[in-house]
Amino acid sequence: MTLRFSPEDHARVRDAIARAETRTSAEIYAVFARSSGENGGFGAAAIAVAALIPAAFAATLILELAGRPVGGVEATGILFIVAALLSLALAALPGLRRRLVPAGFARARASRMAAAQFLAHNLHVTADRTGVLLFVSEAERHAEVIADAGIAAHVDQDTWDEVVAGLVEAAREDRLADGFADAVTYVGEILAGSFPPRVGVGNEIPDRLVEI
Repeated sequence: MTLRFSPEDHARVRDAIARAETRTSAEIYAVFARSSGENGGFGAAAIAVAALIPAAFAATLILELAGRPVGGVEATGILFIVAALLSLALAALPGLRRRLVPAGFARARASRMAAAQFLAHNLHVTADRTGVLLFVSEAERHAEVIADAGIAAHVDQDTWDEVVAGLVEAAREDRLADGFADAVTYVGEILAGSFPPRVGVGNEIPDRLVEI
């Protein structure tokens, strides 16, 4: 299932951020990534290994049907060709590629992307270090909240875990726009007490949901 956002969805998340930021000096930002990057060398190795067993079986079958002895240089050549063809076929299937990558590797990659997005959108340079990123990566099935130093000491991890759980559930049910809007509203309520609006400080970060 591919998650999609309509213009109305973007407007709903943007408006939720604007409303939340009337109650707090925090800057809230939402990012949705289709994928947090390529599998790299690990993915290529996993595809090659996954192709070896069916390639060996196919090579043996080809030799037996041809009445040729199984083994030797000829078998190795056929095995190499069949494995290469299967690897190309597997590489053309992104869903299968993702399943070959261990969950921990995928989560780490998505977490690095979340950190990069936090910096890319200048959430680390707000006046009181009160930037908050809500991040979801579809391919890795990963959600994360990153709060800058000014906020981190005031909100415990259990609260952020609750926000993440809500985003994950919303993504699973194909209502991620609602999930982002609800998460933004909740974060605004959490931060309103410790970080009320500051007089004379305008909106430092644009209110928006970014798709990458």
